[in-house]
Parts: sequence; C-alpha cells; structure tokens
Amino acid sequence: MKSLLALIPPSVRRIDLLAPPFSGHLHPVLALGRALAAQYEVRIISTQGAQLRIAAAGLPGVELAGDFDSPLLAIANPDYAVKSSPLKLYQQFKQAVGLLADFATQLDELYQRDQPPDLIIADFTLPVVGKAAAAWNIPWWTSLPSPCVLETCDGPPAYCGGLTPATNGWQRVRQAIARKKVRWFKQTIFWLFRHTIRPTGITQLYRPDGTESAYSAECILALGDKSLEFARSWPACVQFIGPALYTPPNSAPSPCFVPGHRHVLVTLGTHLGWHKDEVADAVRQLAATLPDYQFHFTDGDPQATGFQQTENFIRLPWVNYETCLQHYSLVIHHGGAGIMYYCLQQNIPALVYPVDFDQFDHAARLEAAGKGVWLKGGLKALVNARPDIERLLGDAK
Repeated sequence: MKSLLALIPPSVRRIDLLAPPFSGHLHPVLALGRALAAQYEVRIISTQGAQLRIAAAGLPGVELAGDFDSPLLAIANPDYAVKSSPLKLYQQFKQAVGLLADFATQLDELYQRDQPPDLIIADFTLPVVGKAAAAWNIPWWTSLPSPCVLETCDGPPAYCGGLTPATNGWQRVRQAIARKKVRWFKQTIFWLFRHTIRPTGITQLYRPDGTESAYSAECILALGDKSLEFARSWPACVQFIGPALYTPPNSAPSPCFVPGHRHVLVTLGTHLGWHKDEVADAVRQLAATLPDYQFHFTDGDPQATGFQQTENFIRLPWVNYETCLQHYSLVIHHGGAGIMYYCLQQNIPALVYPVDFDQFDHAARLEAAGKGVWLKGGLKALVNARPDIERLLGDAK
C-alpha cells in the first residue's frame, strides 16, 4: 500500500472511506483504511450490517441511518443468474437507484452534522458519492477492485462473456461493436430511468471526454495487478496500486485439515446463493473420483451454522481466506477479485468456474496469463475436473 500513501495530497488529514456491506466491496476498503490509518484520521462509512466487521478491523465506523441491508442483499444476491441479460440487469438497476438516492441523502445529512473530511474514497458501486462530494467541495476518489469493468476506447469490454484481446481484423470489429453495445445499453437504461435517477443528482453517464461519470475524474484506485490486465488505453486518472486484500476476524470456526491429505477449497464467494446447492452437489460427485483429496465447499456466510459431510466432501458455512487459504493445495473459485488475488498472492493453483458478473472476464485473464484454468462447460465440467486437478498438482498418471 506504499503506492496508495504516495498519492495522498499533503493537505489531507481526514479521510472517509465508503462501501456497501458486501465482502467483495467492504473488505478491500477495510484494507485501504487499515493502510491509511497509520498516518491519517480514517472513518469507514457503511450500513448497519457492516459495523461489526469494521470494528473487527480496528477501524472507526459510521452507520448511515435507514434500512439498507435487506434491500441491498435482495439486489446483490437474487435467486437467479444475471449474466448479460438486459431484462435482469434492468430490474437490478431499478431496485438499486432508489437505495442510492437514499444513500446520498444520508451522506449529506451526516456532513451537515459532522465536519466533512479532506478526502473521500468510495467503492465503485456508489456513484452518488461524487455529487455529494462536489456539494461539500471534497475531493472524491473511486476504489475499483475489478479494473476490467472500466470502459476504455479499445480492448475487450467486460460483461460480454470473458472476451480476450483481438488477434485479427474481424475480432477487432466485433469487439468495437461489443463496446458500443455496452455503452448503448447503459445509455438506454439511464434514459428509461431518468426521472427516477434525478434525485441522485446524476445528470449524465459520460463526461465530454468519454469517461464514465460514475467514477472519479481525479483518481481511480485500481486494486489489481496491471500485468494481469489486457492491454488497453486506461484513462489518465487510473492508478494501479495492487490488490487490497483483507478479511476481518470473526467467530466462525476454522475448518479441520486431515494430516497427510491434500485439501481443495471450493468457493463462490458471498453471493450466488441461487447456485450453491447445485455446485455443492457437483463437487460432491467430483470428490468421489478423488478419494485421497479432501474437498471443502464454503457457503460464504460466517453467520450460518450448517455443516454437512459425506466421505471426503465437507460443506462449511465459512472459510477465512486470510487465515486458512495456506492449507489448501488447490482452489476452485468463481473468479471473484478477492479470492483470485488471494490465490495469486499465495501461489495456489486455481480452477475458475465463473457464473455471473465480471467473473468470466477474470477467468479469461487468469487463463491467458497461465495463472488459472477456466472450467468451461458448466456443472458437467466441474464434475469431470479430476484430470485438471491432477495435472495442476502433478498427480497425473
């Protein structure tokens, strides 16, 4: 995080960091907060559901009034796949806009009561922070755990199934069309909801220079490894500072590891609840083909109490990446930014089973870099992943 500290202007003393309560967004912000707290007065602003984890990270938290957690969970963890479905993306957007407007109102009221900070750093899912910051004349930066989602004038766009760099003229044309389709879809949604969006203070999707107004024009903290990203013309405000990895401690019990056995972790993160039973069943079948391995499937919920075991397959409520990942020989994950960079940090081989959102884009980057194997073919590919596991771990016969 030295590169982050080097970016902070000398005049800054107080910094507010903002994030929704979901682990993939909150935990990177906590990592930034912990790095900044050594030299600055830091606060983490989020919802009620994030406060225990903020406190566990040793940071002061500010809870925004209002019921955000339940509606946010319904939006972020629906009982269906979103992928690139325009209708499902439309439905999610409609539900999210009202919450963002309430968030902006609560933030404004907070700064009416308390002295505003010298700098705001907000997760990329909170575009309304920019308008609130402007109203109080506070510099605003964006925190971006998945740099691949940022629109650029060239290169493969995100949310299109995991595109890789074009190698010929036809592919370049197709990707140019895909970039325009992504922008057209966003503009269409924005126009359809222009009256609903108005209370947020957001009046345009793109600035005159073509950059996205949802992100800071001053500084976008790209929390990733630029060498893993495909070559693109990044906006001048993008600063790659490396992954921001941190998992706050909690009371969830740690998994047991059987001496003399290799262990495989399977995780879909904290979302994708609609698909976890199916994946757990597929992993159970995979485990039966590798009796000498121990398979741990995590539901990604530290508050849950369920525990299931069948032979060498165990389904657990929670596995803390920070403290437990070192005990695994291999990880099968969904392509979330957090687990992706945890595996890269600890040099743990990975099979990537993307399901939704930007996960396909991460899978494409990992495979292109030789840092992971993209399991294509859905649940069937997962059930039949034994050769991939044996090859990655040097057990192929």
